Amino acid sequence: MIKRELYMKQIRPFIGKDVVKILTGIRRSGKSVILDLLCKEINCPKRSIFINFESKKNDKYKDPDTLYKFVTAEVGKCKEKFYLFFDEIQELPNWEGVINSFRIDFDADIYITGSNAKLLSGELSTFIAGRYVQFTIYPFSFAEFKLINKKHSFFDYLEIGGMPFLTNIIDDKKSIQQYLDDVYGSIILKDVVKRNNIRDVDLLDRIVTYVLANIGQTFSANSIAKYFKNEKRKVSTDTVLNYIRACEDAHLFYRLQRQEIKGKKILTVNEKLYVVDHGMREAIYGKNNQDIEKVLENIVCLELQRWGYKLTVGTVDDAKEIDFVAVKNSETIYFQVCYLLEQETTREREFGNLEKINDNYPKYVLSMDKINMSRNGIKHLNIEDFLLNFS
Repeated sequence: MIKRELYMKQIRPFIGKDVVKILTGIRRSGKSVILDLLCKEINCPKRSIFINFESKKNDKYKDPDTLYKFVTAEVGKCKEKFYLFFDEIQELPNWEGVINSFRIDFDADIYITGSNAKLLSGELSTFIAGRYVQFTIYPFSFAEFKLINKKHSFFDYLEIGGMPFLTNIIDDKKSIQQYLDDVYGSIILKDVVKRNNIRDVDLLDRIVTYVLANIGQTFSANSIAKYFKNEKRKVSTDTVLNYIRACEDAHLFYRLQRQEIKGKKILTVNEKLYVVDHGMREAIYGKNNQDIEKVLENIVCLELQRWGYKLTVGTVDDAKEIDFVAVKNSETIYFQVCYLLEQETTREREFGNLEKINDNYPKYVLSMDKINMSRNGIKHLNIEDFLLNFS
């Protein structure tokens, strides 16, 4: 087990503070491990309660009144701050009111995890607006992958992705496939179908597969609906949008809007979708090696989000595109991502688009090339080096 310092450093400043700490992210991304690491770091076993609501032994606490009575009895024995850790909180009915009561009634430091973005932001905010902080936990980055799997290469990471459990079966491709299939099935069933009362699961699977095939490509619900019409499957644009949003809420996909770089205007058409873990794409759809440029772009997208950047897709002179406009602490960085720069046309496209931006913010081209091709103030980095050293 690694300590995942990227996240621990983000959470530590809030330990002991009067805000509910929320860890959210796709199922099996490591939220429970980080919750356990926090519990051990705080190290107050006599003043802590840790409940995993997915465990059968804790079924009795899924009744809000029973949970409240139990916590009240334990906290009542202590005159110092108490620490409450609740894993997969969405399994507790009406949990929002209970958590809010703990915050109001006790001197308690509260940490919760959940697998649905909408559950933990929209609904919770009605109870404790301004009284919570949220941290998104992603699958392993390449740096974390290498920390555990020193003998394995970037191409191994390209194929299997970063779901933490895979480090236990990393040399067993059949087991990796089975595990990722099962995780995907759990996400679809519990966090998408069940929560959103989706009846046409076959259509949902087809839409997910379409998005996986087209990660990093501009899309519209209308274009997807037309695609299915050509496949003799009638579906409304509203249904497509609702299904995709349900997958976004489950952290399966992340949507990036487009932005005019000169006018800073956010565009509401031709957005892009990226998958939370490219290894899951390989397991469900395949073709990661064939679509290596798409996968590299997906990896960079998730990495920048891990580092706390807010991302949009940039447009210059209408037709020219910048893969990522990354903003953090009021600073902007531009990124272009490609597989190789060996063709002159590729170099002109990747560097040329960035050269059209008339500001002094840093600009990078990322590729698998080992030779430095930086030019005109635009830095070129090898993607592996970027993932291991940039932050």
